[in-house]
This record gives sequence, structure tokens and C-alpha cells, in this order.
Amino acid sequence: MVSVRATQPNLHNSPHGNQAEDGSLTPRERFITALERKPLVGRVPHFELVFYLTMEAFGKVHPTHRIFGQWDQMEEKERQLHREDIARTFIQTAERYEHSAIFIHDNPNTLDECLRSVDTIREMSGDKYFLMRHGDATFGVPSGNDMYDFSYRMADEPERVHAEAQRMVDHAIRRAEVMAKHGGLDGFALCSDYCLNKGPFLSPNLFSEFVTPYLAKLIQAYRDMGFHVIKHTDGNIMPIIDQLVQANPHALHSIDPQAGVDIAEVKRRFGSQVCLIGNVNCGLLDTGDEDQVRESARYALRSGMPGGGYIFSTSNCIYTGMHLNRYDLMLDVWRREGNYPPPQA
Repeated sequence: MVSVRATQPNLHNSPHGNQAEDGSLTPRERFITALERKPLVGRVPHFELVFYLTMEAFGKVHPTHRIFGQWDQMEEKERQLHREDIARTFIQTAERYEHSAIFIHDNPNTLDECLRSVDTIREMSGDKYFLMRHGDATFGVPSGNDMYDFSYRMADEPERVHAEAQRMVDHAIRRAEVMAKHGGLDGFALCSDYCLNKGPFLSPNLFSEFVTPYLAKLIQAYRDMGFHVIKHTDGNIMPIIDQLVQANPHALHSIDPQAGVDIAEVKRRFGSQVCLIGNVNCGLLDTGDEDQVRESARYALRSGMPGGGYIFSTSNCIYTGMHLNRYDLMLDVWRREGNYPPPQA
């Protein structure tokens, strides 16, 4: 992997509100600069973990909603056409909504197809965008059917639970080693959810035993390979946030206000240690009025931006059923108010 060093920015006028933009850095480089909590001028980087409204925006089915029941019967030419159309959909989304990063959702979900997706997007867009994929291998919130069984296993056979946790992490690291050798991928978003709105699914003590050590090992391995790491989890992370930060990801996503997580408090306590991503309230985007949407976007920017180390996004994703015009409204606030001033002479 090639590391990107932030350079002293050059300025030109933005097409939105005549704000200063850093013309010397690509969106990918700006994203990495924010992840590394280095200073920027111009627009705060932005991306969404998923943008599902591709049918409404472009008349295209989102890549994760495509069902390839006959993939094994397709000739390679037809498969490649699908790969290229999926890559164009990701790139078109990034271009229209000014995303600095693309989260690649592999379809089909195999290592080989992941590498092909990375190659196809890079061939079409070069190094313009930061490319990431899912890379978590830690225990998340169990399904309702598995919750009791998992709880009993922790109590009755903790050694087996630890062994399973270790196997999952080792497998993820082996996959990442192949990806690092192949090249083209910039990082991972770790998407195991740990928390509900009331708090984590495990007590802080149990979390420190069955999750944190494996999360830290996974993140360190990814970092050692040159990848950047974003840890995603919805819900109220405050009882375990110190453990998440100590695991040393480059960033935390999604800083969920619907679970009472205040980005201003998180920034005050941990902004010098980790980049923050998110906090625009998805619930308000869906059911609030326009003034509430504007205020949520404005609060996220004003709380997250000071000192750098902030990437603008919702508190989850642009999910199926959300009103696209609400996302446009959120972005209007970002374009007008999410701009760092040029350095003082």
C-alpha cells in the first residue's frame, strides 16, 4: 500500500459559495488527511457508508440489491459487464454527492470478486477515491434467536468463545494479507454493531474480555499492512467508548444521536485521539421537518470540525425509504457551512 502524505494546500474558489478548496489534494487524500487528524482547508470530507437510493437517483438497482442466481452460469464477458455497471454505480454516486470514499459492497461476496471490484473501480476512477470494504471479525449484537445461546456460551464455555473469536480474527487477517499484496484497497470499515439505543449488548467488563482484545488485534494487523481503519457501530457507545478508542482505529462512525451520543462531548473527550464520522440524525432526515434537518447537520459540523479530524455523514446511511430531498437538504448545509478557512497569513 502507498501511504499518502498531506501537503500544504493550494487554494481555489469552490463552485459552492466561493469557499476556499484545497486544489492540491484529491478526495482520497483529503479523506486520509481527515482520518489522520491533520489540518485541512476548504470542504470537510464527506461520504456515506451506504447510499441505497440509486434507483431514485440514477435509475439503477443498488449493487447489494442485485441477485445473481445464475452467476455461475454466466460467461466471463457477462460477469464483467455486471462488474463494470456496479463500479459505475459506485462512482456515479461519489461524483454526484461529492463523496471522498467508496465503500465497496461485493456482489458476489467472494475474495476474488472483491479484488476484481477494486481493480474495476480503480481502472475507471484512478486514485480519486478512498476505497474500503467491510472487514470486521468481532462479535456483534447477536440476533434474537441467538442472544440466549451466546449468553450461555460465555458463561458455560468461555474458552470456546475465545477460540472462536481468535479464529474469526485470524481468518480476516489472512484475507487482508491477500488484499494488501494485491493492492488498490485503502482500508476497512468494521461494521459489527455492538450497541443498542440503551447501551452495549455486553457489559463493559464482558466487552473487555470477549471483544476488545480481538478488535485491537484486528485493527493493529490492518494498520501494520498499511490500511486505514474505521470502526462503525450504531447505538449508545458511551459505556464502552474508551475501549473502542484504545483499540486504535483511525475513526469512529456513526456517533449516533438517536442513542443519545453527543458529538460535542465525544469530540471534547476523544477528538485528539480519533477521527469522528457522522452524527447527522437519520431519524430527523426521515421524519423531522426541514429546520430540524438543517440544525442536525449544522450541529454535527460545528461540533466535529474544530481542530480537524472530522468527516461529515449521517448517523447511519442513506437507507431505502429515506426521502432523497432530505439528503440534498443536509448536503446544502454542508456546502455552505462545512468549510475550513484558509490559514492566516
